[in-house]
Formats: sequence, C-alpha cells, structure tokens
Amino acid sequence: MLLTKRKLCVMLAAALLLAALVFACVLPCVNAAAVKVGSRGEVVRTIQTKLKRWGYYTGGVDGIFGAKTKAAVQFFQRRNGLTADGIVGAATARAMGVSLKGTSSSAGTTNSDLYLMSCCIYGEARGESYTGKVAVAAVILNRVKSASFPNSISGVIYQKGAFTCVDDGQINMGTNDECTRAAQDALNGWDPTGGALYYFNPVTATSKWIWSRPQLVTIGKHIFCA
Repeated sequence: MLLTKRKLCVMLAAALLLAALVFACVLPCVNAAAVKVGSRGEVVRTIQTKLKRWGYYTGGVDGIFGAKTKAAVQFFQRRNGLTADGIVGAATARAMGVSLKGTSSSAGTTNSDLYLMSCCIYGEARGESYTGKVAVAAVILNRVKSASFPNSISGVIYQKGAFTCVDDGQINMGTNDECTRAAQDALNGWDPTGGALYYFNPVTATSKWIWSRPQLVTIGKHIFCA
C-alpha cells in the first residue's frame, strides 16, 4: 500500500512537471495585448512578412521577435507617426493590419470596413459631387496598397494626422447611402484620381509640403496628388 501511494505521488509530480514544461513552452506564443522582443509564433511571422514586403525588415521570417524585428517595427512606427517603442501593441497592430489574436486582417473587405470608409467619406467630402466622394475612397484604398502606409482600411483612416474628419471627430457623425455607394464603387475598382495618395483643399490647406506633391487631377474643391 505504501509503495502504491509512493508511485502515485511520483506519477502526480511527474504530471505536474510535464504540465509546467508545456506551459512554459507555449507561453511565449500565447497571444497577448502586445507582441515584443521574446515573442514567438504566427503573429510574429505575419508581422515580419508584412514589414519585409514593405521594405522595413531584411531578416528572416522565422516567427521569432528579436532585435532585427524590433528595429524594423520602430522604423515602421516612426514612418507612420506612432510611438517608436518597438512593441506591436493595439495602435501599431491596427496600422499594420495585424490581429494580435493570431490572424492577419483579411484581404477581403468586411462590412465594418465599408461602413468606416463611408463615414470617412461623409466626414471629408459630404459636400462634394459623387465622383468627388469616390475619389476620397480611392485615396484610402491606394494608401492601403502602398508600402508607405498602413496595410488596412482602418489603419489608413486612423493613421495620426491623415484625415481631418478623424482629428476633429466628424468621422463619428455617421454616413448616408450615397457615401456608402461611393465607398463600394471605389472597392469595385473605380479610381477617378488616377492613383492619388493625397488630396487637399487649396483654399484651406496650410501645409507647404502638400503643394510640392505632383498634382494629378482636381475634382470639386479637392486637388488630388501622387
């Protein structure tokens, strides 16, 4: 009986030790509120892949968040107006189009993306013609495609200083059917701007830099630039 109890104790201790080892191995890969040096797994691999495609990262896509990955994240953060701490938290993940739950944002567009674009159009161009509304939506999508901007619709729209309607809160005013149709037309491929990444109102613009951009077309009150 004593031997049996001793065996049970040994087996229990071994089981606890095995569970602790498994937990220790899995812990670095567990999805957390932030991804940083020491993190491992598919989220890190997704981050490395995106940063490499955009030209921020030159290391291997190994799913291990090391010094090179941190430096690449800091480079991305500086270019996108984020705190350059080398940590992929909520704001940086949103700008990258990465989910910290382990999956990158879908290449397709969700209903929430469509609604967000529609709200941005309403906030930025509700007084413009229908073509002018589609043009604003096209700029958003052109930025998503560009390596110089975040890789998601929400990331582009909420990038610091990118859109006046976000800065002054007008994006929260909602939208209407026309703006939603304009967003959908842009998603379907209509780009009245010819590939513009920027636009501005020459009457209200205060930035000297924006005037230096190559101008592509004027639609309503906005000049669209490369």
